[in-house]
Amino acid sequence: MRVLLPSVGDLIFLAMLATLLCTPLSTKLLGDGGIGWHIRTGQIIAVTHAIPRVDLFSSTMNGRPWFAWEWLYDLTVGQLERAAGLNGVVWLTALTIALVFSWTFRLLVRRGVSLALALGLVLLAASASMVHFLARPHVMSWLFTLVWFWILDTNELDGLGADSGVKQNRKLWSLPLLMLVWVNVHGGFLVGFALLGIYWASAAYTWARLRETRWEDAMVKLRARSRAKQLFIVGVFTLLATFFNPYGWRLYAHIYQYLSNRFLIDHIDEFQSPNFHGVAERCFAALMLIALVALAACVRRVRVSEGLIVLFAVYSGLYAVRNVPVSSLLLVLVAEPLLGPRMSRLRSPLSGFWVRMKHIELNLNGHFWPIVGAVAAFSIAANGGNTGSKHLMDAHFGSPRFPVEAVNHLEAGKSWGPILAPDYWGGYLIYRLYPKTRVVVDDRHDFYGEDFLRDYVTTIHAERGWEKFLTEHNVCCILVPQGSAVANILALSRDWKEIYRDDVAVAFDKSQ
Repeated sequence: MRVLLPSVGDLIFLAMLATLLCTPLSTKLLGDGGIGWHIRTGQIIAVTHAIPRVDLFSSTMNGRPWFAWEWLYDLTVGQLERAAGLNGVVWLTALTIALVFSWTFRLLVRRGVSLALALGLVLLAASASMVHFLARPHVMSWLFTLVWFWILDTNELDGLGADSGVKQNRKLWSLPLLMLVWVNVHGGFLVGFALLGIYWASAAYTWARLRETRWEDAMVKLRARSRAKQLFIVGVFTLLATFFNPYGWRLYAHIYQYLSNRFLIDHIDEFQSPNFHGVAERCFAALMLIALVALAACVRRVRVSEGLIVLFAVYSGLYAVRNVPVSSLLLVLVAEPLLGPRMSRLRSPLSGFWVRMKHIELNLNGHFWPIVGAVAAFSIAANGGNTGSKHLMDAHFGSPRFPVEAVNHLEAGKSWGPILAPDYWGGYLIYRLYPKTRVVVDDRHDFYGEDFLRDYVTTIHAERGWEKFLTEHNVCCILVPQGSAVANILALSRDWKEIYRDDVAVAFDKSQ
């Protein structure tokens, strides 16, 4: 029974996996064109057995040094696309998202949170995170953040026990090994160091604050000192692990230059603060409010690490919308255990039911059905989304988000020179047209840099001097959104000829 009967966490996993794969949400997961160049990069790595060091996709930067710093993710999605098409790429994303939120639920229940409260707030966190439900490497950072929190928080909660010390130390030493993967998957590995710093600061504060006036305080102080020392040593080895990437220390210099460039940060949508008029953003606001209320209500028993995590999550989530999913997870993981004891005092006709359900949940550890569901979903994806006569999966780049019909027209025509399109279409064009045609720009903003992107923005917004960029970069074809300012100007220009138009995009060819 423990093996075959699904737990509530298993049901959450299966429900999220099926919803993300077999509904229109599968198209939403492909709402960011950047996955296109990730796929092609991974396939190039598989063929050449080498990580690209220079740009291969653009006409403007071709041959210039490029940091393919998410190469391990690229290799994975590239092979999945070869095996199962875009269904395979979406399968990996859906699998990761489902695992993150089902595991979050299980962690909360094991930490004493009531089943109803855990379920409600996990669903609220998932709703807030939908703002970034996209097939991109950042979802891997959600999973690594969850693992990181689990290891560090368990170490702080249980590491003081004499019987669990060795076990907890082993978990801590898995962090450098995990970092070897994380640093080659996504730049979100920096969150790992933020969490390490928070738990080290918590241990150091406990060590410095306590006085050895009582035996119990002396033992807590001694163990806090030991934990701070362990975390520092593990942190050093974790830092060393980050240098096992194709670019060594230069990766840090590249990330610093990227994140410290105010022009890029101010003009990239995902670095903007959340717009709280959206449903997902409102769910995040609710989570922040719940977490702050939980801290205020339980201030006397709040650990230093919990307070710092809430501050970190609130600040990072308010700073950039791309941080909302990770912030939501951290807020739920900290706030729910604080609220749990107070909520358990509330009595209702269903209190006994939830207590029995929680007892059953904690005794179901087989996870047989999630494994079967994941394997079956991949089999269906590899079979073109079909099972028998039914078509269950159809992951694709959808219109009107992408100029699908316009690219079909261009692909069927002559061999085009460099194509200028909005940067958020660039990855899609790379996926569809590379290596036959190269793009002028795509969404690798850290690669193109401020000077280039300033000129690009001038052109795409049809501002004064917009033609200069086209001449400098020998643009032969332009594909822009229907009704945009630059489309209207090009329609009146004698130098450009309209070759295609639909409700999404309009294409122009340079007149001879």
